[in-house]
Amino acid sequence: MDKYIGKVLDDRYEILEVIGVGGMAVVYKAMDHRLNRFVAVKILKDDFSTDADFRRRFHGESQAVAMMSHPNIVSVYDVSKSSDLDYIVMELIDGITLKQYMEQKGPLSWRETLHFSMQIAKALEHAHSRNIIHRDIKPHNVMILKDGSVKVADFGIARIASATSTLTKEALGSVHYISPEQAKGARVDARTDIYSLGVVMYEMLTGRPPYDGETPVSVAIQHINGTPLAPSLLNSEIPTGLEQITMHAMCSDLNIRYASISDMLQDMEEFRKNPTIRFTFLPARTAAPAVGVRPQAPVRPQTLPARPDPREVEYVTSPEEKRRKILLAVGAGLGVVALIIIALLLIKALSKGGSSQSSENQVVSSTLPDKVEVPPLVGSIYSDIPKDEPPYSYFQFIVNGDSYQYNDEYPDGVIFEQSIPGGAEVAPGTEIFLYISMGERTDTMPNLSEYVYENAVFMLEAMELDLHPLQEQEFSDEIAKGRVIRTVPEAGSTLVKGQVVTVYVSKGRESVELPNFTNMPLASALQKLKDLDLKAAPKEDFSDTIAVGSVISQSPAPNTEVEPGTTVTLVVSKGKATKQMVSVIGADSIYAKPLLEGLGLHVTIVEESSSTVPKGQVISQSINPGTEVSYGMPVTLVVSTGPAPEPVTEPDTTEPGGQDPVEPSPEPTPPETQDSATP
Repeated sequence: MDKYIGKVLDDRYEILEVIGVGGMAVVYKAMDHRLNRFVAVKILKDDFSTDADFRRRFHGESQAVAMMSHPNIVSVYDVSKSSDLDYIVMELIDGITLKQYMEQKGPLSWRETLHFSMQIAKALEHAHSRNIIHRDIKPHNVMILKDGSVKVADFGIARIASATSTLTKEALGSVHYISPEQAKGARVDARTDIYSLGVVMYEMLTGRPPYDGETPVSVAIQHINGTPLAPSLLNSEIPTGLEQITMHAMCSDLNIRYASISDMLQDMEEFRKNPTIRFTFLPARTAAPAVGVRPQAPVRPQTLPARPDPREVEYVTSPEEKRRKILLAVGAGLGVVALIIIALLLIKALSKGGSSQSSENQVVSSTLPDKVEVPPLVGSIYSDIPKDEPPYSYFQFIVNGDSYQYNDEYPDGVIFEQSIPGGAEVAPGTEIFLYISMGERTDTMPNLSEYVYENAVFMLEAMELDLHPLQEQEFSDEIAKGRVIRTVPEAGSTLVKGQVVTVYVSKGRESVELPNFTNMPLASALQKLKDLDLKAAPKEDFSDTIAVGSVISQSPAPNTEVEPGTTVTLVVSKGKATKQMVSVIGADSIYAKPLLEGLGLHVTIVEESSSTVPKGQVISQSINPGTEVSYGMPVTLVVSTGPAPEPVTEPDTTEPGGQDPVEPSPEPTPPETQDSATP
C-alpha cells in the first residue's frame, strides 16, 4: 500500500487514493478538510526529494505558477515545503486527458481540433504574458472536461525536469512533442510551446505524431533534421488553412515559426470565422525578445512588406502540387525500401566473408592503428573541429541534450569537458562524450510592472540565477502603492547569475491636490479621501445653508497640495442652529414629542385633566408657535388625561313617612331589670 494513503498533510489534506504517476511526482486524490472539497495533491517522488537544489527550484517554480488564474489552466491552490516533503495542491479535474480521448476516438474532426487547440493556445497566452513557459505541451498534459472545455496542467514543471532528464526510454512520452531547440539541448523560449502545440494539432488531425522511432534519440533527431509529411496527405478532409497553421507552428526554424502564441491565436480566429481561408506567411520581423530569449547579435536589416489580409491571399499549394507531393512521398518510401534491401545484402555479404576478407579490406583494416591518442578538446570550439579528418575521425564524439550546459568559465560553443582526457590512448572507434558550454547562465528580465512586490520576488527567484532583489521606494502618480514601478535592469535586459536587481516599488502619489468637499455628502467625501490615500477627521456643527449630513467646510482648504496620509478635517452639518417653533396643540403626544425632539428641543410632558381635550392629546405648549428656538431648548407639553372624575355623594336613607330613622346608639342599651314597671 502507498505510504501516503490515509495520511493528513499539514493537518488539512487527507490523502485518499493514487490517481496518476508521472516522471517526477505521484498525484493523489485528497480531501481538503478546511474547505471541505476534493483536491489533487502532487507529491514529489523520493528520488528527487533528497536533492536540495531540485526541491528549491520545484518550490520556486510552483510558487510562480500558483500566481496564474485562467479558465483553461488547472488551478494551483497551495504549495507546501517542509523538511522532508514537497507537494502541490491543485484543482481536481473530472475528465480525461486529450491522449485518452484520442485513443478512444482516433483522428479528430478539424472542428474539434480547432476547438481544443484554441483553448490550449489561450492558456499558453496567459502563461507567456507572465513569463512562464510550459516546456512540455503534449496530449497527456491536457485535460478534457465533460462540458468539452480544456484545462492545461503541469505548467512550469518541465523547466525543473529538464535539468535532470535525458533522452532515454523514460522520455519517450514527451520526445514526440519536443521542439528542435529542446532536442538540441539549446535555450528555449515561448516558441517551444508553439512548436509542441503544432505537434499536438498534427496528431489530433491525423491520429499519429509527425515523427516516430524505436528510441527517443531517433525521434529527437527527426525533430531537428526532418520534414513532416503534410497532414492532408494522411487525411484529405483537413482544411488548407488549418493545415497551414499547424505546419507554420511546427517550423524548425525559429525565424519562420510563429513569433508569439497571440499571432497563432489570431490566425486560428480568422480560420474559425472563414474555414476556406488560406494564408501566406512571411519571415518574422525583428521584435522584442520572447520570453526567456537572450538577445542575439543584430542581423542585417531587411525591408519586408506588410503581411497581407489572409482573406485576400491565395494558397500556394495547387491540386497539381498536392498530387506531386503524394508522388514524391511514394517515391521516397520506395527509396527507403530499396536502401534497406541494399543494406541487408551488404550485411549478408560481409557475414559470408567471415575471416576470409578480401585483400582490399585487409589492407584498409591494417591501416588503422591498434591504439590512437585522444586529442585534447577542452577549450576548442566544437563547431570548428574537423570531425571527418584524422585523428578526430578515429573517434565517435557523442553530443546529446545533456551535453549543452551553462558554464561561467568557457564561452558559448566551447568544449569544457570530455569523457576521456586528451593524451589517453584508446582503440579506434571509442565513444567520447563532449560537454559544450552555453556560456554564462543568462535569462531575460521579465516585465514586472504593477506586480505586487512579493510576487515580483517570486518571479525572480524562479529564474534560477541566484539573483539579489533590492527594494527601493519612490512616488508614482500612475502605479498604485505597493506595486512595482520599474526594475533595474529594465524589462528585456539580459540577466546573469548572481546579479543584483533593483525593484522600485510605488509609495503612491508624492502630493495630492485636495478636491472641494463642500456640500458633498459625508459618505462620498470619505470614499474620495480613501481613494487619494488620505485620512479623514469628521466633526459636526450647525449650518443654516448646508443640508444635514453634508460637508460645511474642510481643512486644509480645497486645491491645497498635501502628502499621502495627510488627515483632512471635515465639518459636517447638523442642520440649522435655530428653528421656528411649530404648533403641536391637539396632536397626540406620541407624535408631538418626537416631532419636537427632531428640532433639537428637550421635551417634558405634564399631564392635566380636560373635559374638552381627548385623553393623550396636547392641551398646550410652553413655547408659542413661530418662536425662534435653538438646539437643546426645553419645552413643556401639557397632555390631557381626559375629563376629571365626578364628586362622590352619600346615599338617601330616609324612612317612608318622613321620619328620620333612629340612629343606632353608639353605646349598647343596658338590659331591663325586674323592678321596672310593666306596661
